[in-house]
Amino acid sequence: MSIHVSTDIPSFSSRASQASRSQALPLVDLGKALASQLIVWHHLALYGPMCEVAESLAPALRDWLVEQGRLAVQVFLVMAGFLAARSMLPHPAAEPRATGVAAAIGRRFLRLAEPAWVALLAAMFAAWVARGLIDHPTIPEAPTLLQVLAHLLMVQDVAGLEALSAGVWYVAIDLQLFALVALLCGLRRGIARPARSALTALLLLAGVTLSLLLFNREPDLDVWAIYFVGAYGLGMLAHWAVSARRPVSRIGWLLAILTLTGLALWLDWRVRILLAGTSALVLALLVPLDLRLPAWLARPVAALSHLSYTVFLLHYPVLLLVGALIGRLWPDAPQVHALGLVLAWALSLLAGWALQSALDGRERARQRPAAGAVVEDQRAAVPG
Repeated sequence: MSIHVSTDIPSFSSRASQASRSQALPLVDLGKALASQLIVWHHLALYGPMCEVAESLAPALRDWLVEQGRLAVQVFLVMAGFLAARSMLPHPAAEPRATGVAAAIGRRFLRLAEPAWVALLAAMFAAWVARGLIDHPTIPEAPTLLQVLAHLLMVQDVAGLEALSAGVWYVAIDLQLFALVALLCGLRRGIARPARSALTALLLLAGVTLSLLLFNREPDLDVWAIYFVGAYGLGMLAHWAVSARRPVSRIGWLLAILTLTGLALWLDWRVRILLAGTSALVLALLVPLDLRLPAWLARPVAALSHLSYTVFLLHYPVLLLVGALIGRLWPDAPQVHALGLVLAWALSLLAGWALQSALDGRERARQRPAAGAVVEDQRAAVPG
């Protein structure tokens, strides 16, 4: 049984307060809230016995969630790139950060790994319980030591090992993408401002072009960041358009997004790239307008956005447990299985809230970062 689905990436939740995040980027929070829930329901419709038994009640809905729900990842990829640029590389000529590349990547690894390891333990326990209750092909087998070690180091997909959860693979992709941005920042150190700006723009545009026109067309590469750099880089270009001081620069970055997206679609029509390019343009055009959500909507949107990463990590073990229990007690009751899907969704939100609350508590106890350190925006990848 393979759990890897190469297009389901959420973005990560911030350690900042929900209120400040929503005020800063309400459009990003809204996109994350909607896309993260769609990805969870994509998995609810894909794995376990409940979606199969309940399918007769709404077959078209299940088909849509399975086939189209995964596209929400493109929104997260673009937002991830946008927020990575915002925190690390706000414009091509930005001064290099004081933190070294290795230190920045190491800190990112720990931030990603801590909740991911909790989720991994939960997934292994849930699979062990589920195997004792029912027999279903989407329940992972007992893990080997090599599998566990690979998951702890975030190299399970690169090593060609079967995934133990529906979400852990994204954590590895996010780390790879972050590492590429950190390396880009490191390459610019010691270079004068004009040359630094030109080199930064050239490297990013080259990476996005290669990804969109070449790497993203090879499914076997979807365990590597180069497959996703296209959408991620479009998000970075969107931030450069937002932060540009001169209208001509802003127009130039907008044209770059349009041109790269158009070339990629002309060469090989991919709905995921169309959505990525559209998302980047929406961010580039609407973020400067400083839009605000209605008061009645802002709070739940901020909450769902804040929980996106932990909900993504924990919804699969919750799905395993609920599906196995209902499959054992009511194996042939579509209505009960449909209610079970709703229950699994609600419990996933609760589990994500519990883990995120624990992470927030730990973060508040930590000292503030040293001046000049790279403080990555944890809202972006997702994944997330």
